[in-house]
Amino acid sequence: MEYRIEHDSMGEVKVPADKYWAAQTQRSHQNFPIGVGIETMPREITHAFGILKKAAAITNNRLKPEKLTDRKLSAISKACDEVISGRLNEHFPLVVWQTGSGTQSNMNANEVIANRGNEIAGEKILHPNDDINMSQSSNDTFPTAMHIASVIAMEDRVIPAIDTLVETFKRLESENDDVVKSGRTHLQDATPIKFSQEISGWRASLERDREMIIKACDSLKELALGGTAVGTGLNAPAGFAEGVAEVISELTGKKFVTAPNKFHSLTSKDEIVFAHGALKALACDMMKIANDVRWLASGPRDGLGEITIPENEPGSSIMPGKVNPTQCEQVTMVAVQVMGNDVAVGMSASQGNFELNVFMPVCAYNFLQSARLLSESIISFNNNCAVGIKANRDKMHHNLHNSLMLVTALNPYIGYENAAKTAKKAFKENISLKEACVQLGFLTEEKFDEVFHPEQMV
Repeated sequence: MEYRIEHDSMGEVKVPADKYWAAQTQRSHQNFPIGVGIETMPREITHAFGILKKAAAITNNRLKPEKLTDRKLSAISKACDEVISGRLNEHFPLVVWQTGSGTQSNMNANEVIANRGNEIAGEKILHPNDDINMSQSSNDTFPTAMHIASVIAMEDRVIPAIDTLVETFKRLESENDDVVKSGRTHLQDATPIKFSQEISGWRASLERDREMIIKACDSLKELALGGTAVGTGLNAPAGFAEGVAEVISELTGKKFVTAPNKFHSLTSKDEIVFAHGALKALACDMMKIANDVRWLASGPRDGLGEITIPENEPGSSIMPGKVNPTQCEQVTMVAVQVMGNDVAVGMSASQGNFELNVFMPVCAYNFLQSARLLSESIISFNNNCAVGIKANRDKMHHNLHNSLMLVTALNPYIGYENAAKTAKKAFKENISLKEACVQLGFLTEEKFDEVFHPEQMV
């Protein structure tokens, strides 16, 4: 491998000749050989850095054109566009397990944009600290990148995934509005419910999760940029914080604003905790929905068997013909991961000391993994399972009319205690509720038929 010599305030460093990064990135690459190639800083963060560095350059050019010239702005903007597009991903090698402020990832962005920008300009006109990092600090850029990346992940990936599954459930509600089945509480038989009503519970849960995610994004749209090192805004010109938030809004199409208190925005990660709580709520609901589906589809002969789901792949290496609810299983595993991530996010956010939180990379890593996993998991579940859910109407009818909890309909006529006696006798002697009720003398056959209509109990 060929190398070139780069330098920083600590001296000279050998850097691979074909990479745009420089000395500080190389030092981090060498000093933190932890999860290399596996737990790389999320590409969502790399993308967000491209956005914020471009926005900072545009704002600096407006406020300090003598320092950030039009020529410099042009080179920086073109390099940032390549970062945003993912074209330069190979030049961002750093792992999550680095400095807790994300300083080295900020410098990675500064160095790559400077070197690529110089290449675009045809000469060395950009310095990573003086130009790319102008009016900034790692302490305000990394939390800004976290918020930008998180909002994009939630609004552009998670919300559309939820909407897709909600539309599928709406269709299933319409198709199954005439199907009455046995309800279940405590995994035991309960009073009847329409299958469409059961599905509506799934849909409404997702719609409520969507509302909470939207609400969480509001606070995430406050940006730390402009606070610089400790929140005082040292070395940032007047108007920079407000101006850069406006440019970021223009670049993303989302309404970002500058955080009203930078001392808070540098050290507290409460907005991330709140937003991940909404993701955890979604994970909990997806766990419940997936479990309901695989219970209802259990069998095919010795389980509930009230619905069928698509058969996607063989389910066993030894049992021929076996098919498993694998999409439900991936959803429940993702839900568990998100719940675990919530602990990591919360613990990370609790570690702010004085003017800075130094657990930001791991906080961002877990948050963005949750958003990514949930969005991909929900789409996979929708496309490979939910769209193919079919009611087994015969089995639902059988189970409904075999349920002892239909006896609840008799309460107004024979009372709770007599209804309980009827149910216990029917279960013990394996006879119908009608036979038990008549044998106990509580109702005549004619009166029983008059008042007992399971399909009307919904």
